[in-house]
Amino acid sequence: MSCNVAVVGCTGMVGRKFIEVLEERDFPIEKLYLFASAKSSGKILKFKDKDYTVEELKEDNIKNKKIDIALFSAGGSVSLKFAPVFSKYGAVVIDNSSAWRMDKEVPLVVPEVNPEDIKWNKGIIANPNCSTIQAIVAIKPLYDKYGVERIVYSTYQAVSGAGMGGYNDLLEGYKGNAPKKFPYPIAGNILPHIDVFLENGYTKEEMKMVNETRKILHDDTLRVTATTARVPVTYSHSESINVELKKDFKIEDIFELYKNATGVVLKDDVDNLVYPMPIEAAGKDEVFVGRIRRDFSVENGLNLWVVADNIRKGAATNAVQIAECIVKDK
Repeated sequence: MSCNVAVVGCTGMVGRKFIEVLEERDFPIEKLYLFASAKSSGKILKFKDKDYTVEELKEDNIKNKKIDIALFSAGGSVSLKFAPVFSKYGAVVIDNSSAWRMDKEVPLVVPEVNPEDIKWNKGIIANPNCSTIQAIVAIKPLYDKYGVERIVYSTYQAVSGAGMGGYNDLLEGYKGNAPKKFPYPIAGNILPHIDVFLENGYTKEEMKMVNETRKILHDDTLRVTATTARVPVTYSHSESINVELKKDFKIEDIFELYKNATGVVLKDDVDNLVYPMPIEAAGKDEVFVGRIRRDFSVENGLNLWVVADNIRKGAATNAVQIAECIVKDK
């Protein structure tokens, strides 16, 4: 079934990746509409060797188009204003911002983990935070087989997670230029916070991981903590994940579990220095898992190293996968 698709925020880093992934995956598009701010209106973008003109994002340009699916990556305030507009005119919005993620009326979806939640959407579906997406793909097989008592996330996140501003700060920083996006230089440095600090001492990014993990797994009692850091890497987030399982396990069974897990590529052969790295995950859609080992300091403890492309699986690809589920169901 072909459908009419809109990309909102099409000129940004994730918006352009939406278009690229839609083409790569040969998503069944009847008509494609591209929206951005007034200053980007009139720009020309290509999709399958055809030119498309970017339109200004306003209701008059939306209401007569019969859009089935709208992929949003235009920031939280834009999503809050315009997602209900697209929904009002019959579209299902898949939103990449944080605006709708914790709304009880909006499903928060990773297709490898909770595709069944798509069915109860009321016109808006939220794409989780990039760091949560790759983590939850790795956690879900463990959660289903052994149960999870507690999760400790430590992330090493690429500058592209902060958009073009973050990406440019890294490139310009290597030339000796001062940062514009980050408060301190990122080149040759690590910033031990992402987003703003909250009253509890955590950052907004860290609490996103905590709250989104619980929502996706439908488990409000799950104990989760996180520390998120920005590192001088262009693409792909890396995560050290420490998990306390509810049941005992054999380490060889964990390896077998990940060999067969949907959306996961197992890269773990330490004798030959095989493990996930951001440089290899960049440009790919899978979640790479390695450095699997027992944590002997706690009962039923396990350590994982998890890497994925934050702009693809962490944003654009996950949203397109949700759209594919919608089309399949129809």
